Amino acid sequence: MLNEQPMDVIKQIESDLSQAAKNKDGLALLVLRGLKTALVNLEIAKTRQALTDQEIFKAFRTEVKRRQEATTLYQKGGRPELAEKEIKEIEIIKRYLPAEISPEVIKSKVQAEIISMAATGPQDLGKVMAKVMAFFQGQADGGLVNKIVAEELNALKK
Repeated sequence: MLNEQPMDVIKQIESDLSQAAKNKDGLALLVLRGLKTALVNLEIAKTRQALTDQEIFKAFRTEVKRRQEATTLYQKGGRPELAEKEIKEIEIIKRYLPAEISPEVIKSKVQAEIISMAATGPQDLGKVMAKVMAFFQGQADGGLVNKIVAEELNALKK
């Protein structure tokens, strides 16, 4: 499913949605309906233009991030059963996302950008982040990229 065209991802979700209904898998039904709704809302916001891969994957990553934040809150609030439900929902959504770029590849790209931009320290974080995130086009977690960029720029000061 990783390198599919947008319509293929949407068709796969619809197929999986009907399969989840047949299997009476309530959690998968809930998650897949939510994904489909998010895509329809996004398309409506774009005045009914077809969605690109990047837009679809960004919407899915937003859904994952929301659930990760909810998981953290549930764990802090002493509700492990709700945190576990959120984790299961994340697993379902991640089936439709391309594999994330490894930290080593991100670090390599960050180092190359720092050199090419002649970055000198933490004040260049925003410029380096923009270049790296544009290069990976949503396939890398922004928090991880930010952490790596900050580490590499801070290492320049020493």
